[in-house]
Amino acid sequence: MAAVSDPVDLGAAWRSARPEPPPTRFHQVHGANIRVDPSGTRATRVESFAHGVCFSREPLAPGQVFLVEIEEKELGWCGHLRLGLTALDPATLAAVPEFSLPDLVSLGHTWVFAITRHHNRVPREDRPEAEALAPSRPPALLVEPYLCIEQFRIPRDRLVGRSRPGLYSHLLDQLYELNVLPPTARRSRLGVLFCPRPDGTADMHIVINGEDMGPSARGLPAAQPLYAVVDVFASTKSVRLVQLEYGLPSLQTLCRLVIQRSVVHRLAIDGLHLPKGLKDFCKYE
Repeated sequence: MAAVSDPVDLGAAWRSARPEPPPTRFHQVHGANIRVDPSGTRATRVESFAHGVCFSREPLAPGQVFLVEIEEKELGWCGHLRLGLTALDPATLAAVPEFSLPDLVSLGHTWVFAITRHHNRVPREDRPEAEALAPSRPPALLVEPYLCIEQFRIPRDRLVGRSRPGLYSHLLDQLYELNVLPPTARRSRLGVLFCPRPDGTADMHIVINGEDMGPSARGLPAAQPLYAVVDVFASTKSVRLVQLEYGLPSLQTLCRLVIQRSVVHRLAIDGLHLPKGLKDFCKYE
């Protein structure tokens, strides 16, 4: 059943255009228990709970989010996905460490954290506690089309996890939007990026379902190539990369936004007179 909603602000999308970085892919160098699919966008740990360290294929651009969605979980293990950055070139590693924490971090020039709800928010020296404790946004439905992190504006649309299409998907989606589910729940989306600072260093930020967790580390060498690190650890079994649009949004994306905001829930998309490919894109992306 269709319902009229507020129009999409297409002008904001055009005003926010910036150069489009290349698509993210997983590096061919990874842990012994990891299998990367031929597209380079899905990483699965095939056995045990360790040897699941993965890297981005290319260094990240400033403000570029290396965004993964948790696809599969595995019961019986204690611990979850770990995320961060490294200035080490994966191709130069003699062997990929068994764990990102502490093994990879102990090699130096690496900043990795276990994903939790309130983790590793580093305050500034001139604001020792207020910044660390302040929430990045009020506890309300996400209405802003962009997530602002320091000098960067990132389209929020794909940063937030989404449930599988179903009768109650419109209610479950709100739980992802409100970020009240466990951060490592299935279909949660987690990202890492760095923001350069005037002094030549950079801050590392971790994003959980469209919410900036604040600076997780400071003083990263902004002039050096920085690769994303994803440790598919313990109860996290498989992740896939989610691509973001930083420049002008595609016509496909704009159509999807209009359609999604004009229906009560995603099952209603099946009743629209649209090509099947566009329906699937609106339901699953």
